[in-house]
Amino acid sequence: FYACTQASGIIPLISAIFGRCAGGVAYSSALMDFVLMIRGQSQLFITGPKVIKAVTNEDVSFEELGGADVHSKKSGVCDIVVGTEEEMIKGIKELLSLLPDSNMSHPQRVTPSDDPDRQDEGLLSIIPREDRKYYNMLHIIKKVVDDGYFFEIKKNYAKNIITGFGRMDGWPVGIIANQPAYLAGALDINASDKGSRFIRFCDAFNIPVITFVDIPGYLPGIHQEHLGIIRHGAKMLYAYAEASVPKITVIIRKDYGGGKQAMCSKPMGTDLVIAWPSAELAVMGAEGAVDVIYGREIAKAENSGDIRDRLIDEYKNVFGGPYEAARKMYIDDIIEPQETRPKIINALKILRNKKPSKMDKKHGNIPL
Repeated sequence: FYACTQASGIIPLISAIFGRCAGGVAYSSALMDFVLMIRGQSQLFITGPKVIKAVTNEDVSFEELGGADVHSKKSGVCDIVVGTEEEMIKGIKELLSLLPDSNMSHPQRVTPSDDPDRQDEGLLSIIPREDRKYYNMLHIIKKVVDDGYFFEIKKNYAKNIITGFGRMDGWPVGIIANQPAYLAGALDINASDKGSRFIRFCDAFNIPVITFVDIPGYLPGIHQEHLGIIRHGAKMLYAYAEASVPKITVIIRKDYGGGKQAMCSKPMGTDLVIAWPSAELAVMGAEGAVDVIYGREIAKAENSGDIRDRLIDEYKNVFGGPYEAARKMYIDDIIEPQETRPKIINALKILRNKKPSKMDKKHGNIPL
């Protein structure tokens, strides 16, 4: 445990679980940066089924207790699930190809086969005309990165946020994105933990972070509040603000409420914020904002429906696009969707030798 902790942030740490790993030794994997497991073969747990039966009278199998599916979907312990031992070794090699040898070096560039100036017209038709309809953010990511290659991390855990590695002009980058296809892309407790840990890994190993934003805000609800969404959600704020690697934010559609800061807005220290014409930066959606601000006036009016519709239209005219935010300098540039790839690559070239100053301190105190 001590050796793993001392090595953390100096060299990448990868744990490959080939069989059953029980008891205190299972914590070794939790201290690693990435955990790989084999479906139907790997198992991780602290207390075995027999002890659980004796103490709690619960019946559970080894696989149900700590199998790959459990840890990749429910607990979030597992980052990558494979089907065979051969796939495990292949996955480790692929992961290592995207990472530097240590925190003193940078990820290695591969000779790109994809044109850095490529503009994909397919990006124009991904966003639905109705803002309440969802789409798959992975389709955008794969059209922007080199050759559509994306190595996803924690694919089956907290699906409302996407984390993984890709390449831009041959250089490895970390990508984090809201996924509108799950919970509308809202941040909940698990997504906050998943995202913040990934950001901190990228920062430790000099990997630029690209953020794709379509967020309605933090997920509301009594359950989330009581489980500590304030504390967990703050991890995203801390991780982004702390990160000193190049940070580029691309606002695709919604950028609402506290989600703006949680997904690396301009005041949070991002180096470049670009937005599509479909981007909306506001405290909340038009309907909700009008009901909060003008609720009493609307309730008293005789033609309340007409007044509400008019106010919603007025709100949308101001905040329904990226132009007001750009005027206030929260956005650096408004681009057409097909320009996303060359814009990001050009920005990464400019930011490659970024050397930010740091305050003299031992370390901060992230809200764990």
